[in-house]
Amino acid sequence: MKQFREIIKKLNQARVLVIGDLILDEYIWGKVERISPEAPVPVVWANRMTHIPGGAANVANNISSYGAKVCLAGVIGSDKNADLLLNALKKENISTKGVTVMPERCTTVKTRIIAGHQQVVRVDWEHAEPLPKETTREIFNFIKDNIKSFDVIIIEDYGKGVINAQLLEGLILLAQTHKKIILVDPKEDHFQYYRGVTSITPNRKELENAVRNLKIKDKKNKFKFDSEKLFSDSDIESAGKQILEYLELESLLVTLGEQGMKLFEKGGKITHIPTVAQEVFDVSGAGDTVIATFALSLAVGASKLEAAHIANYAAGIVVGKVGTATTNQVELRERLG
Repeated sequence: MKQFREIIKKLNQARVLVIGDLILDEYIWGKVERISPEAPVPVVWANRMTHIPGGAANVANNISSYGAKVCLAGVIGSDKNADLLLNALKKENISTKGVTVMPERCTTVKTRIIAGHQQVVRVDWEHAEPLPKETTREIFNFIKDNIKSFDVIIIEDYGKGVINAQLLEGLILLAQTHKKIILVDPKEDHFQYYRGVTSITPNRKELENAVRNLKIKDKKNKFKFDSEKLFSDSDIESAGKQILEYLELESLLVTLGEQGMKLFEKGGKITHIPTVAQEVFDVSGAGDTVIATFALSLAVGASKLEAAHIANYAAGIVVGKVGTATTNQVELRERLG
């Protein structure tokens, strides 16, 4: 615990670049008192609306909440939601120097309607087509020109078009050349793009779907990853070890919800980290908190295992809050006791 506290104390010293799909999280808050006469659905009496950064922008928000310097790279539309997102990012001291405006695309928005503490429905507005090559090149050139300013790079792949093979091929080589830590919050059908990064942080479902898509089998051919059955704990270990080897990673951190996390490290070490969540209200954005905290910890000198434990504590805090949430150094120290 003493070592964890020393690491947490330094989290605000890191400099981070977050690349990926930028999302505006919109919340409509209210209460339900009756069922609609038009259809068997609740009528939500809305009384307020809030907007906060989501997707890659939420990862940046998590980093900023620790007091660390963070810059975003990605795309937005030329619309009112872009203005709302940029204003929210400015408020949190997040640099948007790497953000490109694309008038032909809408800014991605996820609208959640909340009645009391319960999410009633979510509505998504988005364009998920791959970026034009010239836009990808513009983002890459920004990274190339500024990479020396960052300690760690986070790739947030929500499958909305920003993260593609062209960008990652150049980016991973660039990061390796400059000896930069590079982490990925993955999309399951893009796993083949991530070879050579430092670490990826899939959840259980993403890991299962990824190994099925990749059609990997173990050396003894006893485990069929294209099966439709749910993975057991031993299946997760088999899949994790092979993804680690297949992608040539230094580590793989799998989030397992109420079962905590499992850290796979190069060399064969596997560590199960039990959850420390005291209560769960909302898991929205918990994965963003995990990768942000994991990245910051590595950037200030933590081992992979120390960084995973600290990220686990951070996730335990944010799932106890309603809506896409963040934590900070003070809350983390308090949770350590």
